[in-house]
Amino acid sequence: MPWALLASGALAMFAAASSGTTRAPFLLDMARDLSTSLPLVANLVAATSVSWAIAGMLAGAGSDRWGRRPFLVLGPLALAAALIGISAAPNFLWVTLWSVATGGCSGMFTGVIFAETSSRVADGQQGRALGWVMSGQSLTLLLGVPIAAYLGAFIGWRGVNLCVGALAATSALLMFLTTRGRPTSARAAGSKRPSTRSALSWPVIRLLAMGVAERICYGLTIVYFATYLQSTYRVGLDTVAIPLAIFASGNILGTILGGQLADKLPNRLTIFAIAMLTSGAAALALFGWTPSVAGTVALGFVYVFLNAIARPALMAGLAQVPAHVRGTVMGWNVTCSSIGWMGAAGLGGWMLGFQGFSGFGPLTAAVATIAAILALVRRPTRA
Repeated sequence: MPWALLASGALAMFAAASSGTTRAPFLLDMARDLSTSLPLVANLVAATSVSWAIAGMLAGAGSDRWGRRPFLVLGPLALAAALIGISAAPNFLWVTLWSVATGGCSGMFTGVIFAETSSRVADGQQGRALGWVMSGQSLTLLLGVPIAAYLGAFIGWRGVNLCVGALAATSALLMFLTTRGRPTSARAAGSKRPSTRSALSWPVIRLLAMGVAERICYGLTIVYFATYLQSTYRVGLDTVAIPLAIFASGNILGTILGGQLADKLPNRLTIFAIAMLTSGAAALALFGWTPSVAGTVALGFVYVFLNAIARPALMAGLAQVPAHVRGTVMGWNVTCSSIGWMGAAGLGGWMLGFQGFSGFGPLTAAVATIAAILALVRRPTRA
């Protein structure tokens, strides 16, 4: 496998995810520094998600027409510039504008990375290769946030943005070096003219809908797990980092195993369906049973481990589309992932107000079941 490219892609995904996630420990500091309210600072995530979704859709289609390499190199470089802009912003308005820009810059290359990776490996390696690239995003929770919190004590939230910008610039250089030597788009290879209509067939739309449901299940727990621990067991901020690290390690291990299964077993969508159904059952236990802090953290590990197994199988299925529309499809996958994240935040907030955390288990299980039904009822060819 092209390990240098996979490492470069993982670093770029780590930088993209860190551009927003590492903001979490500094919400109070940012609100104080920028003379604004905490809810306004927290809502920067939503603004970033919208621009990320739009850019992912446009960049995916553009990479099919003009080549993937410009997006893979210029996207992380532009992200580095936007993060420098955040670090130097004089007020909340400029932080908002630069944050929207970081989402757009991230969307420029995150979907394209998956299209490029899948085009450079054999079909029997796609699950593992895509899983390794996705692990960069998972490492943000395990390493990015704790390291950012530690560094922030010395250099502040502005300095942390500069550090993430340096990572993004480094990934741009590595992408420049690892994507040389062959055409990086179907157009460059002389194939058909791509179009959104030809890319979004019914099987692809079904896969994208499955992706939305999977991201909702994932986001419901990722977004609210720390709050669940704090409200249920009165866990303090000073001790919640260890449970979150254990939780994140389950995501990484599940992604790696999911990639292996997607390449070794014959039917990828069956893997997806089983992973979603079992993770839905785990969610019922996670939010319906509170044995102890250690027991809940263990259940959280099991849940996110099972959920993560599903993602590489889904991505490998999406990679089966014709090469000349692969960038478009992967771009739409980025857009649908953002929709899933926003759906998780909205549904989670609604459920908290309606029934509290006790409703999270049935809600997650219901969405996971819908995803499994979509996978099993009518399977796309060669997925």
